[in-house]
Amino acid sequence: MEETGLSSHTSPRNNNGSPEPSPVGDCHQAFPKLQNDTFLRAAWGEATDYTPVWCMRQAGRYLKEFQETRAGQDFFITCRSPETCCELTLQPLRRFPLDAAIIFSDILVVPQAMGMQVAMVPGKGPSFPSPLREEQDLDRLQAPVDVDKELGYVFQAITLTRHQLAGRVPLIGFAGAPWTLMSYMVEGGGSNTMAQAKRWLYQWPEASHRLLGLLTDVLVPYLVGQVAAGAQALQLFESHAGHLGPELFSEYALPYIRDVAKRVKVGLREAGLEPVPLIIFAKDAHYALEALAQSGYEVVGIDWKVNPALARERVGKTVTLQGNLDPCALYASKEKIGRVVEQMLAAFGPQRHIANLGHGLYPDMDPAHVEAFVEAVHRHSRLLRSK
Repeated sequence: MEETGLSSHTSPRNNNGSPEPSPVGDCHQAFPKLQNDTFLRAAWGEATDYTPVWCMRQAGRYLKEFQETRAGQDFFITCRSPETCCELTLQPLRRFPLDAAIIFSDILVVPQAMGMQVAMVPGKGPSFPSPLREEQDLDRLQAPVDVDKELGYVFQAITLTRHQLAGRVPLIGFAGAPWTLMSYMVEGGGSNTMAQAKRWLYQWPEASHRLLGLLTDVLVPYLVGQVAAGAQALQLFESHAGHLGPELFSEYALPYIRDVAKRVKVGLREAGLEPVPLIIFAKDAHYALEALAQSGYEVVGIDWKVNPALARERVGKTVTLQGNLDPCALYASKEKIGRVVEQMLAAFGPQRHIANLGHGLYPDMDPAHVEAFVEAVHRHSRLLRSK
């Protein structure tokens, strides 16, 4: 595996590896010194010696050790075990020279914290036995939410993982964006059309805004709490942005995406915490790239349907871009993976880029091809900088 060390560059944001006190548990115990800050420096827009890389769903079923760890265990019981989440988070780091870890959890722990029941059905995905069908169903939701009480297990997992990482790479925390969470809560699970959720937007606009506001009010302290627990970057997943056109996105998604970023940054300051880079990944929101680049996030993730060079032209040079290899490219030969990675890196350019897939890893992918992707990013990005 490739060795990566701490650059001599000093960041004014104290994310360059200085020991930081852990705010959870023993406050006198410092987190291990960060050894590889390449991902953080790229997120902040600083120069890097190579392009950092991580993968969405890098802790997943494509790894046999993941399947063995989770064998026979309910998905959300797994999510509530800090020790198991820590182990699952670390597994891909043992195999691949990734430049960041992302905590193993799920975006739907937030609806659970608001009093909704959610089950993960094998072969089907998330299922809500009692979804929000009418606007009066909002009265069933728990609000406000004590995030320390309801989601403390996530904070414990982050703190434990931060220590177990031993400073190898930064740890990313995450949450689902309000519209994506709303769509699950109304649909009762996944959907090809999101027709029920969009019905809310058209029939009950005031109730829709109320629900999106309630979700935002939970997400802000939840994300601040993740940083307090040890997360060194945060990603907001707007996974269902593609079901909204420009008008609906501008009214029901973008304002809350902006509000989350603004309020999280205020919350970090008020809590006396150092700022961390924020990443927004709004899948299929090609129509909103410019708006997303101005929404308060340091990094904008793009999927594989967006040309990286055109994306850079549209967003300018004030944000870092993340992405965007088609996950299915990992079904190709290792040689082909190297070629498509080289093309991707050339399109993004040598700086202000974090390499990733345009979506998460699929369960049937070969770990050896994931390793080929990661190593190709490191190899070709160094060559790109040497030209």
